[in-house]
Amino acid sequence: MTTPTPRSVALERLAYTLAAPVLAVAPNLYPDSPVNSVVQLAGAAGIGGWILAAKSDEPGTGRKILRWTPLVLAAAVDVAAKHTTGWGPWWLDALAATGWAAAGSFVLPFSRHTRRRHRPALAAPAPQLQPAQAAPEPTAAQPDDGADQLTRQARMLWERAGMPARTHIVKATRHPGQRHDLTLLLRALETGRPITGLSPEIVGAAFGVSAADVTLADVAIQPGRQGGPGWMEARITPEANARRRTKPTDAERWIDRVAGPKGGAPGSELVHKTRDNERGVTFYRAKMSDPTESPRIDLPKVCRALDLPEDDSCVFVLIDGSEFLISAFDTPPLSAIFPATRELLTPDAKGMYVCGFTITGQPVKTMVYQHDKNAPAHGLTLGVSRSGKTQFFAINMAAQSLDGQVVWLSTVRKDEKTTVLGRYIDRQGSTALWMARSLRAAKALCEIRAEMPWPHDGQPHDYKPGDTRCPYRQLNVYADEFMTAAQDGDFGEFIQKDGEDLTVTGLKYGIGFNPAGQSPFAHNGFSTEMKDNLRQNSRPVIFNMGSPGATRKAAEGTMENAYDVPTIPARYSRSEGSAIERAMRGEADPENGVSTGGVAVIVLDNGRAVLMRSLYADFDTDLSQLFPDEVNRLTDYEISELEKRGLWFDWNEPVRPGEFWPEPDEDDEGEGRSRRRGGGGDGKSGGGHDSKDGGRRSEQVASPRQALEAIKSLTDA
Repeated sequence: MTTPTPRSVALERLAYTLAAPVLAVAPNLYPDSPVNSVVQLAGAAGIGGWILAAKSDEPGTGRKILRWTPLVLAAAVDVAAKHTTGWGPWWLDALAATGWAAAGSFVLPFSRHTRRRHRPALAAPAPQLQPAQAAPEPTAAQPDDGADQLTRQARMLWERAGMPARTHIVKATRHPGQRHDLTLLLRALETGRPITGLSPEIVGAAFGVSAADVTLADVAIQPGRQGGPGWMEARITPEANARRRTKPTDAERWIDRVAGPKGGAPGSELVHKTRDNERGVTFYRAKMSDPTESPRIDLPKVCRALDLPEDDSCVFVLIDGSEFLISAFDTPPLSAIFPATRELLTPDAKGMYVCGFTITGQPVKTMVYQHDKNAPAHGLTLGVSRSGKTQFFAINMAAQSLDGQVVWLSTVRKDEKTTVLGRYIDRQGSTALWMARSLRAAKALCEIRAEMPWPHDGQPHDYKPGDTRCPYRQLNVYADEFMTAAQDGDFGEFIQKDGEDLTVTGLKYGIGFNPAGQSPFAHNGFSTEMKDNLRQNSRPVIFNMGSPGATRKAAEGTMENAYDVPTIPARYSRSEGSAIERAMRGEADPENGVSTGGVAVIVLDNGRAVLMRSLYADFDTDLSQLFPDEVNRLTDYEISELEKRGLWFDWNEPVRPGEFWPEPDEDDEGEGRSRRRGGGGDGKSGGGHDSKDGGRRSEQVASPRQALEAIKSLTDA
């Protein structure tokens, strides 16, 4: 018995048969007929249906495209027939219409593919009666709870694995846009029993994926659903992990390589990554997941994790509480030169001026006086030779001079830069004796200014910065190479003692002390009391101390609370190529170092250390553009009082008799040795014990016998 043709097939074939003559005749006999417009609009609709079907993520895309195909082909036949001459060569218009009808009658896209799941429309076998079968009974693995197909398939795999850890899959949820990634909601088979013994390896074996692609997590209690130890969530993400391994996002790279327990910043999370193309820098802003924790950053390890060059001159970290910022520059940012100008060096109403710029281009300010304490400011500058100390002296002296202050500069040895600076300041000298005399005169000025009457009431007062009624100017005493001078055999004792007294008492009388050297520690001339006063009343500036470790130690020695201190390398050098490959080829390493002179760590008022590049004052040109036209000097009254005390003269003269110690006593054991006893408080007699002879003896001791004789002579044994 033949199977009757379905009605939908007969209707579709009839439609093709009737439409074919219309497609062939209408464009040739009636080119302006509305029939052509209708056919072409139907074809445009078919093309729109193709586009929507191609963009859809739902199954059946090919079936949808095939159903729209007859309309698109009909429009194509109509347009072709309309643009050919007559019926076309070899009656092509009629042949095309006939072919379109034959193809549609054979493929039958509407009647065959309208039904879902590709059920055949033709030659469908007659249904046969089957013996009744009992419906499968629900089991623990497949309960009758109306679960979707994905959940049922997941339960079948779970049951095949033996219901691991005596658990049941409540629901399986596919991740959006993924074919194989899903999340399983699990619960214990027995109510009230916690889930134990479940591991990523067990879940991975059940679903045929790697254990690294499985993540187990606790389930939070939600309204309408239980939670706690009896529930667990398993995330199976093979597709996402494959993409994460090959093309991770910035946040994923940070989590996988930086924030782990063995990463460069454990316990942190990336806030955002930004790029500044104009400045050539990439910023990584991050914070600690627990805001009560402090960042522990291993910068080289972070650089390796983020594929950044391990270069101290290009990668910097800034810590602010629980947040931190990593700046990765294309070129060393502190290798740039920032010329000093009078505009930058002119102090504002609070005595602050720009002394340099940080790696991020922010201006760094220091002070010529302390506006909040209503007092002058001390200064502490540290660094090895050729590190930039004298350059910083120049801009600091220029700022003080622009504020109307008096400047004295003393060094142990003469050099070109200090001599040039001497043209623009009140006094300058280059011996340990000159330094001792300047400190002694400054100390005497404290006594003189303590008795100077102020014009408005005739009474003496403490110095007040910016007070126009003050009868004297602020004095800034610079002592370069203070460490070397404090260890001088002849005058070191006086320099160290008067310098310490000046740091303690000078602020009341408008005198600031500015020592400079290569160490801030007591055994090198800086007593604890002196260092504490300098630290609390200045912003210490530490240039390169010879090594990153020494720089950090010196900076921490000037900070009340030790913060993370930035590193100053000996030179800025970019890593070029592989050191291993150069070693294998026997090639020399590239010499591309750039000096870090002028780069310093400045300790701000809150104790935080900041890396900066100080302003550059070119000593090869005229510095008059930085300094005021007139040199600021002491008042006539102060000079006359210093002359009365015998302290104001040419300090380059040799030592005057009795200036620092008493004259030798010829009756003292017949040796004519100088006792040099007493203090130097009055500035005339000087003080201390046998500093000169003792220093000379210590320099002449070269054997145990000489040492024993020196001890006997010191104790008069």
